[in-house]
This record gives sequence, structure tokens and C-alpha cells, in this order.
Amino acid sequence: MALVNMKKLLHDAKQGEYAVGAFNMANMETVMGAIKAAEDLNSPIILQIAEARLNYSPIELIGPIMIEAAKNSRVDVAVNFDHGLTLENIKKALDLGFTSVMIDGSKLPLEENIDLTKKVIEEAKRNGASVEAEVGRVGGSEDGSENINIAYTELEDARKFVDDTDVNFLAVAIGNAHGVYSGEPNLNFEVLKNISKEIEKPLVLHGGTGISEEDFRKSVKYGISKINIATSTFNSVSDSVKETYNNNNNINYFDISSAQAVGAYNNVYKHIKVFQSENKC
Repeated sequence: MALVNMKKLLHDAKQGEYAVGAFNMANMETVMGAIKAAEDLNSPIILQIAEARLNYSPIELIGPIMIEAAKNSRVDVAVNFDHGLTLENIKKALDLGFTSVMIDGSKLPLEENIDLTKKVIEEAKRNGASVEAEVGRVGGSEDGSENINIAYTELEDARKFVDDTDVNFLAVAIGNAHGVYSGEPNLNFEVLKNISKEIEKPLVLHGGTGISEEDFRKSVKYGISKINIATSTFNSVSDSVKETYNNNNNINYFDISSAQAVGAYNNVYKHIKVFQSENKC
């Protein structure tokens, strides 16, 4: 298999009624662990990096790692720039060879979000890449620095947005939030069902950490084709490193490196099974 456009992966997922996991990466070890999990389960996968994380993982370093890992994978892999905030960094991702980009104009008035998304679509078309955007506001922020209130996606706004932009994928707000939920996630499936009936584009669920297996599968049933996972992978990596320290008195760098890959592997493997994308390659 190989590096592919996310449009292919999500079209197949929508038709097959499963979701493709989109996993945020931090370094080479997390990429290695994620790819191995996908290969072991014969599952398509999306590797991504959010603009808010570029201070820790510069795009000119992490981008080529993800792209080369995708090219050499035995399964289909898309590489996505998650929560792009600036055209400058979106262009960098496209120039590096990312096969998809997300422009997050959700904090803007609808018309401004539409105009910004059109500009990104124009750039992406030059590179043969697909585009994701967001209508409504997912709670929290990608890097945990802001406590953003959830604003449910309005059906009329979603319809107008898709009609005006013809964006490839739409991220929706149905009670989901980035980071760690302060209580039990409370997803509004009626909002999702109504949007899914009217919008033919693949829909995206952000803020996957902490959502139950049952609610993940309901989300897929009602139209979600891509599910973003970040915090739980980073937590799994941290836990794996801590466990390695606790169980090894003579720990070295390569033990730590392996532990990071194992932590990413465990979380990606678990979510692929839940999303039911196993054996879809």
C-alpha cells in the first residue's frame, strides 16, 4: 500500500460504515508505533500533526517522517495537517506532500469561515490534496491552552458551508471536546443524525479521547467517517515510558524509545478495533 489521499480513505469508510482513525503524532517513535498497529490489523490510518503542536514537533521535521512512513507502509495511509490556523503553515504542509489539510475557521463568522476555506481549497487543489473544515465549535483547544465552549453545528450553517465551498470533509460539533473531558462526554446524536441526512460529505468527529466504545460506534452509525485521537495516545505513551522506568533499573535511551512506540501502538490498535476499520485494506 502507500501514501494516499484522505478522500479515498473516507469515501471507502462512508460506504463501508466504519471510521478511519486519525492519530496525532509527536515524534518518530509514535509514528512507528501507529503504523505497526495499522499494519498488524490491516487497517487504513491517518497520521496527523496539529498546528498548535508545531513548537514541539516542527513541521519540517515531523512532516517528512510521517510521509516516508506512509510511503513505506503495507497499508493505506493519509497524512493530514490538523487544525491549520494559518495559510503559511498549511502551504508548508502541502509543499511537504501532506495529502490533506484542515483549515479551522470555526471561531470566525460563517461567511469568513467560508471565504477562508475557499482559499485553502484553491491551494490544496494545486497539490492534489483534500480539505477538511469545521462548522460549529468543538470544545476545548487542540493544545489544551483554552477552555472553549461547545457550539453545536447548526444544520443550516452546515448546508450553506458545504454548498458554498464544496469542502471534502466536515468536522461537526455535537458535544465533543478536545483534551480530557471534565465529566462524561454527552454527545447529541440527534444533531449528528440531522446533519448526516442532509450532508453527503464524510463527517469528522474531533475530541475522541474519553468517548465510550458504544458512543464511538453510534457516531459511525450516524455518519462519522473519521475520528481524531490525540490526548489518549500521548497519555498512553507517557504511561508506557513510566512503566518502563519502574520496571528497569538499568534503563537507557533505546528502552525509552521503544516504550514510546509501544505506547502509541497500544492506543492506536485499541481504537482501530473500536472503529471497525480492521481488515479494510
